Amino acid sequence: MAQSMIDPLITNGYQAAERVSVYDVSTKSMEDIGTRFPGIQTTESIGEAVHDANCIVLAVKPQNINESFWKNFPSSQGNKENNDSSSTHHLRNDVTLLSILAGIPVQDFVPSGISKIVRSMPNTPSMIGQGMTVWCCTPSLTTSDRQSISKLLNTFGKAIYVDDEKFVDMSTSISGSGPAYIFMLMEAMIDSGVHMGFSRETATTLVNHTLLGSTLYAIETGQHPAILRNSVTSPGGTTASAIYELERGGLRPLVNDAIWACYRRSLEMGGKNSSVGPGMVYNMGEKPTSTTTQHIHYMETTPSTSNIPSCEMSKVVDSDDDDVGDVAEKRKGK
Repeated sequence: MAQSMIDPLITNGYQAAERVSVYDVSTKSMEDIGTRFPGIQTTESIGEAVHDANCIVLAVKPQNINESFWKNFPSSQGNKENNDSSSTHHLRNDVTLLSILAGIPVQDFVPSGISKIVRSMPNTPSMIGQGMTVWCCTPSLTTSDRQSISKLLNTFGKAIYVDDEKFVDMSTSISGSGPAYIFMLMEAMIDSGVHMGFSRETATTLVNHTLLGSTLYAIETGQHPAILRNSVTSPGGTTASAIYELERGGLRPLVNDAIWACYRRSLEMGGKNSSVGPGMVYNMGEKPTSTTTQHIHYMETTPSTSNIPSCEMSKVVDSDDDDVGDVAEKRKGK
């Protein structure tokens, strides 16, 4: 995933390769990165990689975030005990830590000693600048900091800011892991094409461009998927027969269950209660009391970053209570 982010970062001109430092415990990975991105700075330790950086992207395996990991992390004062690299490497006081780790909550990064923390969930299409990233951050990030992070994440595709990190966990199950679902669908469709008699090359081309064209068509028209599906489905036709089999086979509940399973696993990885969603047994045998909460979801729609959300964000685009949205609009009109 880290390499997926490095590619557009450099290719799109956001950061010169010479100003990017990387570290990986795998020598082979470091060699591959150095070959793929000439000029990039490969380092020999975590301390050397993050030394004097204004933004640190954390892309290790979630299970590696432990006490041992933070012992190898330098401090802003450069005087951590039992840290050999601390005498020569230190963190900037204004550094921002950007995590792309699935399931790991913001609080788990507190041992880093960094106050400006961004938690994000990108996906693999980021490698070609067509990714989808959902992110949140601590209040310590200034408007300028948020603008910089938004600009950075938008180099990978599209980025949506959310005001509650629970939505980052949710996005893991849709956009984060979503490419795997799509690839599995592609695989099944291609295999069916080969089974019918197409060459694998032809079947692959048919499926790839069908999915690509359908996605672009949905985005361009902005219409509900059900309307688009109906426009292809003639009464008693071939598509209707296929849709019947998909519905009879339980496609919708199967997809729903898969997404909920992914979300629950994300919560478990972060040490949170995963008893959520359909069929779950709640604590004390009762469903948690519903509360009215306002949430802010922000997606940049223009190249400008002048209206990136600040600490005084007020735009409400979804709510757990319909009345709240009405009140927000009324206040906005005053």
